[in-house]
Amino acid sequence: MRLSILTLCVALSTSFAAQPEAVPTSSVPAAAAEAGKDVVHQLNNAFAKVFETVAPSVVIIEISKKNEISESSPLDDLFFQGPPDENNPRRNPGALRPVQSEGSGFIVRPDGYIFTNFHVVEGADKIEVKLQDGRNFPARVVGTDEKTDIAVVKIDAKDLPVVQLGDSDAVRVGQFAFAIGAPFKLDYTFTYGVISGKGRSKLFQTGGYSISDYLQTDASINPGNSGGPLCDIDGKVIGMNTLINGMNRGLGFAIPINMAKEIGVELVAGHKIMRPWLGIRIETLGDDPAIRDLFKGADKGVVVRTIEADAPASKSDLRPFDLITHVDGTPIETDSQLQHEILKKKIGQNVQLTVWRKGQTIKVPIKAGELPNEITRASNDPPRPVQPGRQDGSKFGLQVQELTKEVAERLHLPAQQGVVVTDVEDNSIAAAQDIQREDVITEVDGKPVTSLQSFREALNKADPKRGVLLYLDRKGTKTFAVLKAGG
Repeated sequence: MRLSILTLCVALSTSFAAQPEAVPTSSVPAAAAEAGKDVVHQLNNAFAKVFETVAPSVVIIEISKKNEISESSPLDDLFFQGPPDENNPRRNPGALRPVQSEGSGFIVRPDGYIFTNFHVVEGADKIEVKLQDGRNFPARVVGTDEKTDIAVVKIDAKDLPVVQLGDSDAVRVGQFAFAIGAPFKLDYTFTYGVISGKGRSKLFQTGGYSISDYLQTDASINPGNSGGPLCDIDGKVIGMNTLINGMNRGLGFAIPINMAKEIGVELVAGHKIMRPWLGIRIETLGDDPAIRDLFKGADKGVVVRTIEADAPASKSDLRPFDLITHVDGTPIETDSQLQHEILKKKIGQNVQLTVWRKGQTIKVPIKAGELPNEITRASNDPPRPVQPGRQDGSKFGLQVQELTKEVAERLHLPAQQGVVVTDVEDNSIAAAQDIQREDVITEVDGKPVTSLQSFREALNKADPKRGVLLYLDRKGTKTFAVLKAGG
C-alpha cells in the first residue's frame, strides 16, 4: 500500500510537471477588441478632420498700440522673453512703449471678412492678420459692437478658405466641442471638450446691459483664443470664444454663432447696431431674499430696481419696486426673459407691461427708446452683508435734512419734495443698502415724504423686522432701498 501511494505521487508529480504554464486569456473576444479599436480610430480621425477642415480658415490677429505703459506678465517672463539682462527693456515696467497682443479670428467670406472679438482689436493702432499658410496681411476694422464683444475686420485678399457656420440654437449639452486659437502666442492650438452648458448670462456687463447667452465649454481656452472658433464634430462653427473664467479651469465661454452672424452681417453692411431699451435695471423676484416678503400675493415676475434718468421708463407710470409679470401679454418670470422680449421690439414701438403693484395688477405702456452707448450708472449693487454697528433712526444709520428749495438748487437736485440724505454711517443698514449722500427720500412704505416731520412719523410707524421700503431720487434716477433690522 505504501508503495502504491508513492507510485501515485510520483505519477502526479510527473503529470503536473509536464503541463505547460497557464497563460491569462482576455475576457473580450478578439473580434470585439478589433471593433473597439476601429471605433477609437474613427473618433481619432474625426477629431483630426475637424482641425484639418477648420484651421485654414482660422487667423491669428496681432495688434499693437502706441505709447502705452506695458506691464510685463509673469508668463511672458517665464516663456517668451528670456532671462533678464541689460539689453532686455522689459525690466522697466513703467516705460512707454508699444503694446503688442494676439487674438484669433475666423474668415467668413472669401474676400477677406473676418469675425473676432471687439476686445481683441479695441484701441489698436495697427492690425496684422496671419493665415495658416504663412501669409500676412494688414487689416482694418470694419465695425464693432462692444455690447456683444463682436468685431469684423477686413484684409485685402481673394479666394480665401471660409468656415462653415452651424446653428447654435441646435447645440446640445454634452456634445463634443473644439477650439482653435493662439493661446500664449502658441499659434493654431487645438483643444477639445464638450458643451458644458447653454444660455449662460450675466457673466459680465457692458454699460449695465448684458446681451449674450453664452455657450459654456470645458475645452481649454486661454488668452489668445479670444475671437477664435468653437466648432462641432462636423467642423461647423457654433460659437466665438470670448471669455475665460480662470485659465485652464474648464470654464470657457463662447458667443453663440447665430448671434455673431446676426451682428456680423450688420457690421459688414456698415450698419450701426441699434437696440431698443426701456431704461430700467431689474432682477428676478427671489434673487434678493431681503425684499421677497414685501411681495406677498405675487410669486413670479421681475422687480424694477432702478429707472434711469431721462430714459423711456422715466416718462411712463412705471415705478421702482413694481413687479413686471408680462410684456405684451407674454408671461415673464426672469430678468433674462424680460430683456430678450424687449430686444425683440423696435425702437419707437409701444410696449405694454403688466405690472403687479401693492396687490393690484395694472397696465403700463412705454415707448421703447434706443439703447445709448453709455449709461450713467446709478449705483444699485446687491446689498452687502451688514457688520455690527448702530441700528437706530438713525437706528438705520441715516442722517437727513429737509429738502428746501435752496438745498435743492445748491446740490442740483431735481426732486421737489422729500428729505435729503446728509450722511450714511459706515457698516449701517443704510450703507449696506447702498443709500448715498444727496439721495432724496421721497416715500416711506408708500407714504409721501413732504417734510422732516412726515419722514420721522412714517419711519416710526414702519415695521423694521418686515422691512421699510424707501423710494429714492438719485439726481433724476429713481430707485429704492429696503431697510431691515438685523440685516
